[in-house]
Amino acid sequence: MITASHIAASRRALHLPSGQCLRARVAGMLLALAFALCAGSVAADVIQVRTAELHAEEDGYYLNADFDLSLNSTLEEALQKGVPLYFVLEFEVTRPRWYWLDEKVVTATTQYRVTYNALTRQYRVAIGLLTQGFPTLEEVEHFLSRVTSRGVARRDQLVKGTRYDVAVRLRLDVNQLPKPFQVSALASREWTLQSDWYRWSYTP
Repeated sequence: MITASHIAASRRALHLPSGQCLRARVAGMLLALAFALCAGSVAADVIQVRTAELHAEEDGYYLNADFDLSLNSTLEEALQKGVPLYFVLEFEVTRPRWYWLDEKVVTATTQYRVTYNALTRQYRVAIGLLTQGFPTLEEVEHFLSRVTSRGVARRDQLVKGTRYDVAVRLRLDVNQLPKPFQVSALASREWTLQSDWYRWSYTP
């Protein structure tokens, strides 16, 4: 038979006063749950990078990249309600240095502005002053996913025979969203869409 003296002895063995053992366990469970919810709420939808390469032409260096991009229903609904979405293609070249921090040799960004016109039922993608129309969201996704011969560096920016580290990524720029949607993006993974940096070595 378990008596009060047995319970007291067990608590003394744990070096915890009355009730503290249970409170500690509950607190630990709540902390673990909070971390899990936080991680789930801000985890980004992932854009997969299928391939990426850099090739040289007479006038410079050009990027080819292939992404696996799909907009979720929340982003699609936002577009159809008139909210523009901004995607950013980021590219960089660094030169490793054993004696100091790596040298950043080239950085280049391309911004895509995606909108939807409810009257014409057309999607539009703008890159600077250039704009192209698309009848379906699938075609927009295909366009954003393919980077073909995008100029990223001049020939004189890279030294022949030198090894460089190259990286590229594609992401939704939540900082360009209207303020109310920026707040939502902080708490919901539905508003966060990006790829990891895809890295490789390149020697001209």
